Amino acid sequence: MRQAFFFLLFLVSVCLQGQNALEGTIRHYAGGRVYIQRIYGEKTMGIDSVVTSTDGHFRFDMPSSLVPGMYRVKWGKEEWVDLIWNQEDVRFVTSKNFPDDSLQVLSSIENKINLEYSTLDRINQKKLQYLIPLIDYYPVKDRFYESVLVEMEMVQKQQQWLLDSLTALYPKAFAVRMARVYQSPFVPALLEKEERVNFLKNHYFDQVDFTDTALLNSTVFVNKAISYLSLYSNNRLSQKQLEAEFIKAVTIMLSAASVNPEVFKFWLDYLVSGFDKFHFDEVITYMADNFEDPFSCEDQPRKTALQKKLETFKKLSPGNVAPPLEIRDAGGTMVRLSDIPSEFTLLVFWSTQCPHCTAMMDRLKELYDKQKTRRFEVVAVSIDTNRADWTGFIGEHRLNWINVSELKGFSGKSCDDYNIYATPTLFLLDRDKRIVAKPVSFYELEQALRDNRLME
Repeated sequence: MRQAFFFLLFLVSVCLQGQNALEGTIRHYAGGRVYIQRIYGEKTMGIDSVVTSTDGHFRFDMPSSLVPGMYRVKWGKEEWVDLIWNQEDVRFVTSKNFPDDSLQVLSSIENKINLEYSTLDRINQKKLQYLIPLIDYYPVKDRFYESVLVEMEMVQKQQQWLLDSLTALYPKAFAVRMARVYQSPFVPALLEKEERVNFLKNHYFDQVDFTDTALLNSTVFVNKAISYLSLYSNNRLSQKQLEAEFIKAVTIMLSAASVNPEVFKFWLDYLVSGFDKFHFDEVITYMADNFEDPFSCEDQPRKTALQKKLETFKKLSPGNVAPPLEIRDAGGTMVRLSDIPSEFTLLVFWSTQCPHCTAMMDRLKELYDKQKTRRFEVVAVSIDTNRADWTGFIGEHRLNWINVSELKGFSGKSCDDYNIYATPTLFLLDRDKRIVAKPVSFYELEQALRDNRLME
């Protein structure tokens, strides 16, 4: 019996080898559930959950099989902290409602490094927000102007000095490698506003190690992409002008990342998905024409989902014939896009679960019914999954155009063929079913109809 007991202890000790703990205390969160999620770019994947004790304490045992990277400890819709796990024990304390501001790392070199660097970075970025306008607008001949120049460069040097010292002490630390990506290039204070922005655009990725694919297990490459794109964003520009600027940005970004196929694909997929959400079709078409998934191949069945998405975007460019569409209406009759004889056809992908869609339908019906001679037909492709919701809305709102649905949500063939990831999505087609316009808003739809003399 004693031998069996000691053998059991031996098994337990073997199982615990190589296992570290992530534990914390969330003040004012007694008996609440806490979730731990693995981070990959902007995505999170659930791993486990536990319930806190009466003092808000919890513990996750982290198997050595988990990849090093950032992990999210979450307990509410907007309440979480992101921590680095790199095969060391992690202990922290924070508060329920203000997790980032009250975070204290009790043990974990990685997270102490990350907290120290990110805290200084936040302070310095705030300083630069005040210093840069002074440099741009303060009288150059004033003595104070000189001190502002010195302070701006000193703030940047402090950040670099901290990074250099951390690199010397912990050259392989995950937190240090993240900080190297986040570190902005040193900008000479004497540069004028436009020169400063151009300098950043040209040197933003000089020190980024795109071969460090382990950093994909964090938010660092996503945040770097967002901050770089912000250099090209300007709310005074039209959509077309913004698209032209973003095309310049993605060219530089993807060219810089091309040294590593895995990071290149990550950014390509991220950029395509992001610009698709905001209907920047010109940017997506440009990427589809000039970049491809490095892991794709010519064998069609083995092509990656990303490559198929890029190729579909090419087909959906204005001037191209729209993909075939064959879907049954509410009565079970097969409707074929190619059989519709109208001079123009407006394809509308929508859902009764989308408030923007349902609001648009009544306004679209007004335009549709005002036609003295019906020159454009509407084909409303519902991506609902519930027949009663779909048919009920059609009847209640008297949508007397062509209504079809596969009742498969975003999993339907039509969504796949037309790259539908959000609703509403619209395509205006001519008699030959060539794509004339892809309006993003109802205003743009009205403009497209006016351009083609379909409304006054």
